[in-house]
Amino acid sequence: MMEEKASVKRERAFELDFLRGAALFLMILMHFSYDIRYIFRFNAFSYLDSTWFWVFIEPMFLCIFVGISGVCCNFSRNIVKRAVKLLGVALFVTFATYIATNYMNIDCLIIFNVLHVLACSMLLYALIRFIENKAKIDPKVMSVFLALFGLWSTQVGHQITRYDSQVTTRLLIPLGITGTNCMFMGDYMPFFPWVGVFLIGTVVGRHCYAGKSTLFPNAPSGFRKFSKPFEFLGRHSLIIYIVHQPIVLAITYAVVFIVRKVC
Repeated sequence: MMEEKASVKRERAFELDFLRGAALFLMILMHFSYDIRYIFRFNAFSYLDSTWFWVFIEPMFLCIFVGISGVCCNFSRNIVKRAVKLLGVALFVTFATYIATNYMNIDCLIIFNVLHVLACSMLLYALIRFIENKAKIDPKVMSVFLALFGLWSTQVGHQITRYDSQVTTRLLIPLGITGTNCMFMGDYMPFFPWVGVFLIGTVVGRHCYAGKSTLFPNAPSGFRKFSKPFEFLGRHSLIIYIVHQPIVLAITYAVVFIVRKVC
């Protein structure tokens, strides 16, 4: 039995945990930097004012996080159940930040972010897989469709913002059209183009991880030691993503309060 468990552990796709964990770590660093610079107003982390960061670096680790989530979706036995749970968490975050923004004077409203994107994308992929199974569509044909639909979705995301100046409703915010009457949002990720990144990830998962095991069974032990902390983050990405910002804010506030009192 012990040998069996060890075998399963060795075969786990650790590289997916590592990549997702590394992306999450970068997201946490970005949120910490944002808090220091814009909430506590310290003249630090000026990279947040740089175009190169928002154009290249931030999209890169978001693509990794969302794409890997798409890959891992093929490992799940019940996508709908996971998606509904995640959607419940996402709606709770929206409700909590609405209360904080409107009744506690903390500008942190989240209408649609990565949690909403992943939940909705998972539900969409579950529907596609249901149609694929019921209609007995060739998996290769479906993979081509998913890849093309994913690429189309990313292009829609780049073009859809042109309608911002043409609408006043806030109902289209989840799709990517913020309109002329948009309020401040603490964290925002629209469905387009990110659903495209997720779907492209599912194609990678369907083909590269059909066996649901690692592609690097003989990875160097030195790298595995280095990757372990990131793997932990990746395996517990949902709960860490949810709790990290309140914890970071609380710790930072305490430190800043002490420093200002001492100085």
